[in-house]
Amino acid sequence: MTVKLNHVGFDHAKRLVDNGRYVLDERDAWSEHQPTAAQENEYIEQHGWREYSRWYLGIDDEAAEETKGHYKFPYGDFDRAHRCGVLSAESRAGQRTYLDIERAAAHLHGMLDAHMKERAR
Repeated sequence: MTVKLNHVGFDHAKRLVDNGRYVLDERDAWSEHQPTAAQENEYIEQHGWREYSRWYLGIDDEAAEETKGHYKFPYGDFDRAHRCGVLSAESRAGQRTYLDIERAAAHLHGMLDAHMKERAR
């Protein structure tokens, strides 16, 4: 399996954060906030694979593009980026030594934490 950074997803995540479309939640919230398989299917049906791909930081080159298995490391709920999703992606990418994905998630993590600090002021 060859998993690498999905630049389209990373760029989309940065734009979401820059535009205030994010949730500053805790790591443990991802199991509740991550889209269900049914929500993923509905999103694909309504928006197509190209839009679906924008919500993942990784892609698996060995899986066909128009399959869920092609997309790895989700970070949002198809509306907003979630800090818990970014933290989960960062941790899982680090465990699997996908360094480019880990760095991208760490960058997003930093962006989101900066917003947390701003709100705390």
